[in-house]
Amino acid sequence: MHVFSDPKNFDAYVSSFLWILKLTGASAVCALLLGVLLAAMRVSPVPVLRGFGAAWVNIFRNTPLTLVIFFCYFGLYATLGLSLSQKLDINRYWLGVIGLSVYTAAFVCEAVRSGINTVPTGQAEAARAIGLSFAQTLRIVVLPQAARSVIAPLGSVLIALCKNATIVGTIGLMETSNVMKDLINSNGNAVIVIFLVFAGTFAAFLIPTGYLFGWLANRLAVKR
Repeated sequence: MHVFSDPKNFDAYVSSFLWILKLTGASAVCALLLGVLLAAMRVSPVPVLRGFGAAWVNIFRNTPLTLVIFFCYFGLYATLGLSLSQKLDINRYWLGVIGLSVYTAAFVCEAVRSGINTVPTGQAEAARAIGLSFAQTLRIVVLPQAARSVIAPLGSVLIALCKNATIVGTIGLMETSNVMKDLINSNGNAVIVIFLVFAGTFAAFLIPTGYLFGWLANRLAVKR
C-alpha cells in the first residue's frame, strides 16, 4: 500500500474515480431520456419512427463501444470541429458522455420496451377508447407500470455503464484505466496491490448498487 501513501498517487486515484462517477452520472441521465424516447418510437404506430428506433438499437448494440468513443473524438472533434469546452479534459469528458449515452441508450430502449410489453394491451386500448392520444396513453398509463418492471434490468445497464466508462480513457481522459496503467508503469513491484485497490473500489461501488436495484425491483414489482 506504499504506492497510495504518496499524496500524488492517492490524489490521482481519487480523481480518476471522480471522473468515472461524473461520466456515469451524466451518461446515465442522458441515456435514460434518450432510451425512453427510442422505446416510445419502437412501439409507435408510425412506421418511420419504428424504423428509426429499430435502426438505432441494431446499429449501436452491434458496434463496439471503443469505435463509438473513437468516432466522437476523431470524427466529431478532430474532423468536424465539435468543441464543447476550451479545457481539453472537459472536452474529452463531454465527448465521452455523448459516446456512452448514444451507446447505452440502445440497451435502455430494449429494457424499457420489454417493460412496455408486460403491460396488458387492454389497458392501452381502454385509454385510447376514452380519447387519450398515443403519447398520453404511453405517459399516463403504460410507462408508469413499465417502469416498475424494468428496475432490475436498468440496474444492470447502469452497472455496465459504470464499467464501460473506463473506455473513455482511450481518448486521453485520466480516468481509472489510465491512472492504473501509469501507477503500474512507475511501480512495477506493486502490480497486484494496485490492481486489487482499483478492482476493489469498483466492487465496493457496484456490488451494493446491484443489491439496491434488486431490492427496489422486488419492492416495487407490479403484483398481477
